Amino acid sequence: MPHVALLGDSIFDNAAYVRGGPDVVTHLEGILPSEWSVTLLAIDGDVVSGIGRQLARLPTGTTHIVVSVGGNDALGHVGILERSARSVAEVLDLLDGMGSSFAERYRAMLAAVLDRGLPVTVCTVYEGALPDPAMQRRARIALNVFNDAIMRAAFEAGVPVIDLRLVCSDPGDYANPIEPSVQGGAKIARAILASLTAEARSAIFL
Repeated sequence: MPHVALLGDSIFDNAAYVRGGPDVVTHLEGILPSEWSVTLLAIDGDVVSGIGRQLARLPTGTTHIVVSVGGNDALGHVGILERSARSVAEVLDLLDGMGSSFAERYRAMLAAVLDRGLPVTVCTVYEGALPDPAMQRRARIALNVFNDAIMRAAFEAGVPVIDLRLVCSDPGDYANPIEPSVQGGAKIARAILASLTAEARSAIFL
C-alpha cells in the first residue's frame, strides 16, 4: 500500500495556524486515493539539520517521501533585510555566504533522504506575505539564494520539485506572513498529489 511521509517544517505541520480548519495533512488525506496513507514527520520550526531526526522516525512501509525545509534556515538570516552595506559587492558577498553554507547543508540532507532508496519530492521556500512591500521585495531577493540551492540539489539528484513560490501566490494562502492558511494548505496538498501521481523527474508541479 502506498504510504507517503512528509518531512520538514510548518509548511506541512501547520495545524497550529489554521484555527481548527483542515491542515495540509488533512487536505492531503482527503484527496489521495483511498489506498494511500500519510505520516506527518515534519516539525514546526525545524531546519535542514533536523531532517535526520525526522528521517530516523520513518515508518516501516513508507513508499514515498516529500520534504519541505529551508524556510527557518532563511529566517535565521532575517537581519540582513535591514542591514546597511557600504557597497553592492558587500551585499552580494553576504548573499553568497548564506547561499553557499545552506547549499552544503541541503545537499547533505537530501543525500541522506535519498539513501533510503525511496522516491523523493522536495519543495522550494515560498516568499510569504509580509505586510511591508519593501521588506517583501528584499525577502524575495534574499530567498533566491536558498531556492537556487534547493533547485540545484534537486536537479543534480534528479528528483521532482514542488515550487511553493508558484503554489502559494495569493495573500489568502497565508494564515500570517509566513505560515500556510487553510487555502494555502489545500493548494500545497494538491501539488503534493500531483508530484506523487505523475511520472516525472526534476519537474515543477503546481
